[in-house]
Amino acid sequence: MRWFRADLHVHTVLSPCAAVEMTPRNIIRHAQEAGIDIVAITDHNAGDNVAAALRAADGTAVAVLPGMELQTREEVHLLALFGKMRDFVKWCGFVAPHRSPLRNDEARFGAQFVVDETDELIRIEEAMLLASTDLSLEEAVVQVNELGGLAVAAHVDRPMFSCLTQLGFIPPELGLAAVEVSRNTRLASAREKYPGIGGLPIITASDAHTIDDFISGPKTMFLAEAPTLAELRQALAGKAGRRFSNPA
Repeated sequence: MRWFRADLHVHTVLSPCAAVEMTPRNIIRHAQEAGIDIVAITDHNAGDNVAAALRAADGTAVAVLPGMELQTREEVHLLALFGKMRDFVKWCGFVAPHRSPLRNDEARFGAQFVVDETDELIRIEEAMLLASTDLSLEEAVVQVNELGGLAVAAHVDRPMFSCLTQLGFIPPELGLAAVEVSRNTRLASAREKYPGIGGLPIITASDAHTIDDFISGPKTMFLAEAPTLAELRQALAGKAGRRFSNPA
């Protein structure tokens, strides 16, 4: 086993709030240079750039996990992470009919680019990805778990789009694999500062919207046999000698 450096919350140019430099190929290139072993691509309510990231990482030492940052009807952000593309495709198919019918306002929010592994533009997504879906948090977590994914409550320390701020608590029976805190919270004090986290594992990630965010943002270290979702699941649960650590 060895330690893997992971960033499980990274946006591409499909997210309108991300910089145009956040193409799959550029993310993978910088991951290689910065020694980031595992990257989860987690755009808002969509996953159209995940396949390009997987192809961009082919032949490199960077492992890409298919993912999404879902916005539930309670305005809670949930990271849905998967180990297999076929499961992620099923997840995307589940989410799509629950997205908002609103169209994206590029002038106000920014464009939403779908690109290939060479950064060539395929199309511009016209649906408004920043709007809430009509899925409840419970419905979303159940589906993630049924598809073999990991459900992680995103940035629970933030004043908006957090499970703690929107609901006031984290239902213990919800079925989350972990919670994420942002760079604004010291990991050593997170559980004391946010007692609603309870006994859930706490990870951190960059929530990168720029390359600088990606390089300088916080990461989580996983002691595992391989950079796979199955290994990360065991590490979060502290099973079979696997574990995780959040560097200071």
